[in-house]
Amino acid sequence: MKVLEIMGEQELTGSLRVSGAKNSAVALIPAALLADDDVTICNVPDITDIDSLTEILESLGAKVKRASESIIVDPKPISNKEIPESLAKKLRASYYFMGALLGKYKKVTMYFPGGCSIGERPIDLHLKGFEALGAHVTNDKNKYTVEAEKLIGTNIYLDIASVGATINIMLAAVKAEGVTEIDNAAKEPEIVNVATLLNNMGAKITGAGTSTIKITGVEELHGCFHEVIPDRIEAGTYLIIGALCGKNLKIDNIIPEHLDSLISKLQEIGADLDVGVDYIIVNKEESYKPTNIKTLVYPGFPTDLQQPFTVLLTQCSGKSKVTETIWENRFMHLPYLQAMGAEISLKGQSATILGPIELIGTRVKATDLRAGAAMVAAGLIASGKTTITNVEHILRGYEQIVEKLSSVGAKIESKEI
Repeated sequence: MKVLEIMGEQELTGSLRVSGAKNSAVALIPAALLADDDVTICNVPDITDIDSLTEILESLGAKVKRASESIIVDPKPISNKEIPESLAKKLRASYYFMGALLGKYKKVTMYFPGGCSIGERPIDLHLKGFEALGAHVTNDKNKYTVEAEKLIGTNIYLDIASVGATINIMLAAVKAEGVTEIDNAAKEPEIVNVATLLNNMGAKITGAGTSTIKITGVEELHGCFHEVIPDRIEAGTYLIIGALCGKNLKIDNIIPEHLDSLISKLQEIGADLDVGVDYIIVNKEESYKPTNIKTLVYPGFPTDLQQPFTVLLTQCSGKSKVTETIWENRFMHLPYLQAMGAEISLKGQSATILGPIELIGTRVKATDLRAGAAMVAAGLIASGKTTITNVEHILRGYEQIVEKLSSVGAKIESKEI
C-alpha cells in the first residue's frame, strides 16, 4: 500500500508551476475520437486519470502516443465496441466516451462510470440530452446502450447546470443534423476549452462560457493541435497551501480570472496576495479573519476547493461556516481533521469551524480526490508526522504533487508500506 508521509510546520518558498487542467483534459481526450485525423493535445497532466483514458482509447483500437506533456490520438483505427466495466469504473470521466462515440457512430455501449464517492452522481441529464437528440437508451445491469438511426438537433434545457452533461451533449451534437441549443448550460472554463478544441476540428459552436450554447452540426471533423488550459483547482489548492505556510510562494502558469471567487475569499480573510497576469505570489499571515463560504456552480465558489479551504478556516480567528450545495458527501474529510485537533461541527450540509487551532499530525485517509488535497494541506501545517492512506485518489488529480511540494521546502514522501 502506498502512503504519503508529511513532516509538518515547514515554510514553503519558491515557485510551483500549475499543470494542465484535469477536468479539461479528461474531456478533450475522448473528444479527439470525433476527428478523422490525428489530434495533438498539449499541456496534458501526467495523472492516473489520463492513464485510464488512454487504456480505454487503446481498447477501442486508437493509436496513442505520449511524449512529455503531449498526447497524440490517431482515431482512424477505432472499432466501436463495448467499453468494459473494468475500464469504465476507473474514473468518472469515462462517460465522455458516450457522447463522443454516439456522435461519431450513432451507437455506444459502456458501463456506468466510476470516480470519487462524493454523493449521488447520476447521468440522467446526459441520457435525457441524448434522447432529445433522437437516441434510444437501454440499461441492463448498469450497462448502457445508446443508439440512434440519426441524431437531429433540438433545444435542450438542463435542469441543473451540469458540466458533464453540457460537454457530453456538445460531443453528441457536433455531427447531428441541424442546430442544437443547450439552455442553462454550465459556464466553467473547461467547457470553453472543449468547445475550442471542437471548433479547431471544424465544429460550429458558439456561446460556450454562457448559459446558452448553440451547436450547428457538421458532417466531418478533422485533426488539429490544441492546448489544455491551466488547472484552476490545482492552482487554488496551492494558493490555499501558500496562505497556510507560504513565504513568497509563487503559483505560476495560471489564469487568475478563473479563480476570482477563491481570490475574493482569500482577500476577505486577510491573505497577502500579489496577483500578476499569469501568477500569484502568496504569503502566510500571522492571523486571519473568519468567513463563510457556500459552494456554487461557476463562477461561484468551487466545490472542488471547499475541502482544502476548510483546512484554512481552522486557522482563522473565530467562527466560520461552510455550506455545500453541490455534493452531499463532500464532508468526509472532517472526521480526519477532527482527529488532528480541529474543532468542527456538522449539521446537514453545513459545517461550523472554530479557530485558530493547532493541528497535530496523525494517520488519516484520503476519502476522495479533494479530501486528499485537504489532508495534504493539513499535514503541511500540523505538528509532527501525518500519514495519508488511499493516496491513489490524490494521484488521480494532482500531477507530481510530492515533487512539486518538495521543491519548495515541504517534507513529504511517497512510501510503500
